[in-house]
Amino acid sequence: MADGTTSKPEVILVADDIPANVELLLDQLSSLGYETITAVDGPSAVAAAFEHNPDLCILDVSMPAGDMNVDDRTTGFEVCRRIKRDPRTARIPVIFVTALNETTDRVRGIEAGGDDFLTKPHNRLVLGARVRSLLKLKAATDALESSLRKLRELEKVRDDLMKMIVHDLKTPLTSVLATLEMLATGDFGAVNNAQKAAIGDAEVQSEELLALIDDILEVARIEEANISLSPALIAPGALLAELLHEWQHRFQQEGTTVSASVADDAPVFSADRGLMKRVFSNLIQNAVTHSSSPVHIELSAKRAGQGVIFTVADNGPGIPEEYHDLIFRKFGQVDMGRSARTRSSGLGLTFCKLVVERHGGRIWLRSTEGEGSSFFVEMPLEPAERPTPSSAMAAFANAR
Repeated sequence: MADGTTSKPEVILVADDIPANVELLLDQLSSLGYETITAVDGPSAVAAAFEHNPDLCILDVSMPAGDMNVDDRTTGFEVCRRIKRDPRTARIPVIFVTALNETTDRVRGIEAGGDDFLTKPHNRLVLGARVRSLLKLKAATDALESSLRKLRELEKVRDDLMKMIVHDLKTPLTSVLATLEMLATGDFGAVNNAQKAAIGDAEVQSEELLALIDDILEVARIEEANISLSPALIAPGALLAELLHEWQHRFQQEGTTVSASVADDAPVFSADRGLMKRVFSNLIQNAVTHSSSPVHIELSAKRAGQGVIFTVADNGPGIPEEYHDLIFRKFGQVDMGRSARTRSSGLGLTFCKLVVERHGGRIWLRSTEGEGSSFFVEMPLEPAERPTPSSAMAAFANAR
């Protein structure tokens, strides 16, 4: 290699109780540049796999089983099962080399987790080709696993850094907002209309930044399961009526029209009321703000199997199909162009999904671009878990 280092040869475990067979395989593998270790029975083969973690195993099927509680004629299959069952060795490829040639034997080898099957006497060239092929596949799998592990580590570092930053930002931002409010009320002297307008703009932007910080912290807490539900009985009709009352003034400001319907069979269900109101408020907020013109919203509830299903539908611009999964991911956003009238953190629908799934429910979307959107929230009659209520959770649910 250019840097003066050499790659370490792959190590292959050969397990067979007949010395002549072992010697033949060792000669062939050594000539191909591989290092080898050997075992003469089932227990020693399993022990060698766990101790040396070889890159590949070549197992005879018929060899002494020792204390493995299987027939000597099937020892290799049991060795393979134990290797594949342990996370430390599960990715090691296994080749069976045996005199058995029945279809049933091949099936048993596959069921045991074997990766290839050669019959005695084996062809040297075929053995070499299959060993190389399986080792390349293992190397690619190991590289992918290593990349995935590093990616997860980087994501954790990123998330930890993000949480540290937003925690540190919240305190000075709160002070900024307090100072802006004092400026607007004239505590530091009279301000003219132009100055008031500028201060007002700064307050709005600061409030949006504070809301984004809260979004990030809330989603992080749900992802880490550091919240507990405070379940209470909820009547679908009462929940929708409460939402309509709280949004009434906003609907009038935006020119939004709303209709609500609750089927007679819509059952009372148990859920965290504060969190559920936040879920539906996010869905309503999306419908109101992601259109450049006033929209009509339809809210409904009905029985669905052993639960209740809510629908929040609008006749807005709709969402292209390729974004239907993306919008539920953290920071996933759809470019609505001039249709959207407010900032979006890309966390609102992530929050909805996490809360609904925490209850054991599910949320999904049906939408066609230019024809509106319908969000469906299906909830079980009882949450999947009933953790002990906490005062911290109540504060979390009623925040903002």
